[in-house]
Parts: sequence; structure tokens; C-alpha cells
Amino acid sequence: MNPIDMLQLGAKVQTFKEQHPRFPAFIKKVGKEAVAEGAIMEVKITSVEGQDYVTNLRLTADDIDLLRMIFGGKSDDN
Repeated sequence: MNPIDMLQLGAKVQTFKEQHPRFPAFIKKVGKEAVAEGAIMEVKITSVEGQDYVTNLRLTADDIDLLRMIFGGKSDDN
């Protein structure tokens, strides 16, 4: 990723955090209490038409590190 894309991504992540302040707080809370390698994370999106889309994934150490980097927690490298 080039530096300009990285700056734009950082700005978009900041905008997301400002527009949805409860989501990063949720990620931080579960990160402290429930997120561990092997845990299952489920994502559900309901379209404006009412159609549900659901998926899940088993978290890896890399997934956890990425979530912490995006939402401002400490990564294992820090």
C-alpha cells in the first residue's frame, strides 16, 4: 500500500470511529474480555430490504492484531 493510500485509510478509519463510536468501544471491550485465538466472530448485516447476511470466522492471532491496530488497541508488536 502506498503512503497516500495509508493516509486515506487512516482518515477513513477515524471518520468511521467518529460516526460509530459504540462499535470501536465494543471491539475494545470484547478484546479485553472475550477475544482470543480460536474464538468465533460472527457478522450479520441486514439490508434495507430486510435480507440478512451472516458469516463467521475463527479468529487467528493475525486477525486479533489487525482488529487492535484498526480500533486503537495495542498490537502484540507494541
